[in-house]
Amino acid sequence: MPNPKRRHSKARTGRRRAHDFLTPHSLSECPNCHEKKMPHRACPKCGHYKGREVLDTEKAS
Repeated sequence: MPNPKRRHSKARTGRRRAHDFLTPHSLSECPNCHEKKMPHRACPKCGHYKGREVLDTEKAS
C-alpha cells in the first residue's frame, strides 16, 4: 500500500478544507403567524402547515 513521501503544507490543507464549514439552515416565514420556521415543515409556534392546523400547540395549564 503506498504511503505519502512528504507531508502536505498548511496552505494546501487549508485550500482543501476551504469548503468544509457549516452553513446556516434556510428559514422561511410562516404565513399564519409570521414566525421563522424550517421550510416544508409545520410551524412549531402555531402548528399550521399549508393553510391548516396539523399540530395541537395549546399549552397545558
